[in-house]
Amino acid sequence: MINYNKIEKICRKYGADFEINAPLALYTTFKIGGPCDFLIKINNQELVSEIVKSEIPFRILGNGSNVLVKDEGIRGAVLLFGRDFANVFTDNENAYCEAGANLTSVCHTMRDASLTGLEFAYGIPGTVGGAVYMNAGAYDGEISNVLVYAEYIDEDGVIKRLNEGFSYRKSSFMSAKRVITSASFKLQKGDKAQIAAKMEDFMNRRRDKQPLEFPSAGSTFKRPEGDYASRLIDVCGLKGFSVGGAQVSEKHAGFIINKGNATCKDVLKLTEAVKERVFKETGFMLEREVEVLG
Repeated sequence: MINYNKIEKICRKYGADFEINAPLALYTTFKIGGPCDFLIKINNQELVSEIVKSEIPFRILGNGSNVLVKDEGIRGAVLLFGRDFANVFTDNENAYCEAGANLTSVCHTMRDASLTGLEFAYGIPGTVGGAVYMNAGAYDGEISNVLVYAEYIDEDGVIKRLNEGFSYRKSSFMSAKRVITSASFKLQKGDKAQIAAKMEDFMNRRRDKQPLEFPSAGSTFKRPEGDYASRLIDVCGLKGFSVGGAQVSEKHAGFIINKGNATCKDVLKLTEAVKERVFKETGFMLEREVEVLG
């Protein structure tokens, strides 16, 4: 049984906004998912620390761009890291970003400060916390390459730092009860115009190749060693293949999109069908990149 009074008391103590029975489809880029019992909009580290120490069951949500929430929703509390916890600071060649900071906004700030190194993240629809959690990357760059440290709160509510344990689309945060609250990046001074041009080039590539006009969770599968998930799915003739409202994008086979009123069950059935077909025809076993919550 969720102690709503306890959660509400903690939120009011720190001036944090909250919602009861919040529809999580509104907080994910897939636009899929049932409600959570209690949504807490994080606004400082101390709030997170107290929630962790209170032993209230919780899950983490940033921009909701690499997750699929089950149709039944999530029991317990969801800690939303967004605009209420999104400060970004620069100092010479260093950048400090709170976990809720949107990557696109962070890239704008780095451009304006003439700092280069994060251009690859421009257009990735996530937050700093989510990017560190999954070691997000694109166009031959990834977060761990520029990360100095990630600040997090451990299971005892203590603030600590970490700068190791990263690999392709993985971090040690995935296997431990740690809540990322901020990150520090080491960048380099560069030419503002060149940084802006590089960012715009990456964004144009995304617009040209990715189905940004439809709700999705980004790349659905991880890149298998020795090939690309999108190519494998394409050669199996699966572009346009649908289950309910979920469809393999006709524009980019690596994306499963919500064509309208797709459910979590639709997406999961479709991903399993794609995995089976690709394995049968190519011998590659795809691994889902999108994290299922609930």
